Amino acid sequence: MQTATFYIIKTDSPQATETGFADYVVFLSQHFARQGAKVYLNCQDKRHAEAIAELFWQVEADKFIAHNLVGEGPRYATNIEIGHQGVKPSWNRQLVINLAENETTFANKFAQVVDFVPCEEKAKQLARERYKIYRQAGYQLQTIEIEHP
Repeated sequence: MQTATFYIIKTDSPQATETGFADYVVFLSQHFARQGAKVYLNCQDKRHAEAIAELFWQVEADKFIAHNLVGEGPRYATNIEIGHQGVKPSWNRQLVINLAENETTFANKFAQVVDFVPCEEKAKQLARERYKIYRQAGYQLQTIEIEHP
């Protein structure tokens, strides 16, 4: 069964800041990759994808996990692949972490979707719309409040 998990960002959490959220995305991606998942990060656009990819180079050496932008890297890609609307992820992805505001057409290609409910009201409304789309697509839905320091 396909699942979609929405992580709720609390106003007073470190993830409520742009830097804190980006760090959390790297942490979450690495967490799933270490468990053996083939992760796809769906970004807003090419510039956003490149900025996220750069964050993976900023981690401490002992926490580094190989990653690549779509179309770069080894033939069958690394455990973490980063892309955006208009590019096609590698065939072997199981989990997508959605960082785009309105893009959900990718979802039916993945067994598991991770999405976020931001603090800002407009972004929260967009997350509600994505939630409805996942539900209509038959995903089993759950929400989790982020408790990562």
